[in-house]
Amino acid sequence: MTPITRLSELLTEHYVFPEIASQICAALAKREAEGAYSGLNDEELAREVTLDLQSVNGDKHLRLVHHAEPLADAHDDEAVQFEQMRAWARTTANGIGTVERLDGNIGLLAIKPLIFPAVIAGEAYAAAMTLLSDADSLIIDLRECLGGEPGMVTLFLSYLFGDEPVEVSGIYERKTDRIRQAWTLPHVAGRKMAPGVPVYVLTSSKTFSGGEATAYDLKHSGRATLVGETTRGGANPRDAFRVGDHLEATIPVGASVNPVTGGNWEGTGVEPHIATPAGQALEVALEALRRA
Repeated sequence: MTPITRLSELLTEHYVFPEIASQICAALAKREAEGAYSGLNDEELAREVTLDLQSVNGDKHLRLVHHAEPLADAHDDEAVQFEQMRAWARTTANGIGTVERLDGNIGLLAIKPLIFPAVIAGEAYAAAMTLLSDADSLIIDLRECLGGEPGMVTLFLSYLFGDEPVEVSGIYERKTDRIRQAWTLPHVAGRKMAPGVPVYVLTSSKTFSGGEATAYDLKHSGRATLVGETTRGGANPRDAFRVGDHLEATIPVGASVNPVTGGNWEGTGVEPHIATPAGQALEVALEALRRA
């Protein structure tokens, strides 16, 4: 079975939008019949096919990814992917890039490269938020946050709201044809921020997926002021599938749904309240906080 054939099967079975999956499969078949993929090595094939996958609706989570090292035969197994995620988290402080107290008792939390799953990073977030809980204001830096696991996004948001649960973005799942709601938790490990503490969020054009979910929910709940650049625009959570020794397909199996807007940031990104180049966002946020 060729990678294109396998990819088409996976799209048909799993892609969150079945009608668009049919259009994408037709586009891939047309390109293959034209010889567009003939003679390409795996790295070149991944690049060309990704362009074709995104040509119908621009879904940035829909990709064919080349890996230099061979993928394990059990790559699709969730347990295998989880251990890979755990190994990555160990080398990146569980995604906690910076925890700092700035002049004026302003807390700074930088999250990069990912918002790792709660079962991996929950204790790290509890420790970080406990250290910052007495700050008079908080800056959350998502400029280098490239994604995240929805459950951990909800857990992190719980540190910024009070004891009364607040509904945040849920996930429409193709598999169940239902929206899986998400609510902040009344109790968390460690300490929450006081609900009235001002929160500013820094964004960039690289902020993606779970990082965007965090920014979007804080913006539309009225809990935070966003400073920086419009984010990249990917709101469809995905699963990963092995389609060759060095090729992995990432296919969205759901779509975020915000209870306030009824939609999400797919294709548009999250617009900041205060637009400024990402490199200047921290200084602009600090100035706004100190002025306030």
